[in-house]
Parts: sequence; structure tokens; C-alpha cells
Amino acid sequence: MKIKSQRDFVSGLALIAVGTAFAIGATNYNFGVAVRPGPGYFPFGLGIILALLGLVVFVTSLVKHCEGGDPIGTIPWRPLICVVGAILFFGFFLPRLGFVITFPIMIVITSAGGAEFHWKDALLNAAVLTTMSYLIFISGLQLNIPVWPA
Repeated sequence: MKIKSQRDFVSGLALIAVGTAFAIGATNYNFGVAVRPGPGYFPFGLGIILALLGLVVFVTSLVKHCEGGDPIGTIPWRPLICVVGAILFFGFFLPRLGFVITFPIMIVITSAGGAEFHWKDALLNAAVLTTMSYLIFISGLQLNIPVWPA
């Protein structure tokens, strides 16, 4: 058995690992029933689907021939750091600064990871996404999210 696509091989393993971890983690919650699902129902199903998709990608990496073996390139550090940093920022500062301040800053930090970063576009995106997210999650779904600093 020979790996024919390094990217698909590693991606498949990563998807299988993440999907399996989510499915196992979801077993700590109540599943409920199909008519009235509990908090573990959706993450378990999503984890299983993700792991199955990972298995398809993994098997494809062993079967589908790619020119030159489709090697893994360099790790894109800037986007990786910006996206992970933005998520950590949002999780840490949301309870302290509130949604209206934390969410647009997170969008700008995430946008900074792109190769074509422009302040004007990032601020416009932040304004539109913050407004829409506020309307959907806070006004529409009435989630208990701190809107302003405590």
C-alpha cells in the first residue's frame, strides 16, 4: 500500500481524529430521542459524519494517483495564527467586553490572516457580520450572550 496523495492522507487522518474526538466527547451528554434530541445528539452525529468523510479522503489518498505525490507544502503560519488567535480572543473576551466589542475585533483579526488584507474591507465585513449576527443570535434566537461590557 503506497500513499499517492500526501495531502489527502494527512487531511483524512486529521478529519478522522477530530470527528472521533467529537463523537466520543458527545457521549458525555444526554442523547435524547430523534423526536426530542438532547445536547449530545447533534455533536455525536456530526462527529460520525466528519469521521466518515475523513475515511473517504483517507482511502482516496491511497487509490487516486496524483502528479508528484501531491506533497504537503509549507504551513501557512500567518493565517493559522490569526484564525486561532481570533477564536481564543473571542472566547476569552466575550464575557468581559461583550458581543458588540468582541465580535468585530475578532473579524478584523481573522481578516488579517488573508493575503489581501485591507482595513476598509475588514471594517466593513466586521460591521455587516456583527449586525447580522446580533440580529440572528441575540434578537432572533434570544441567546443569552453578554452584549455590552459588564
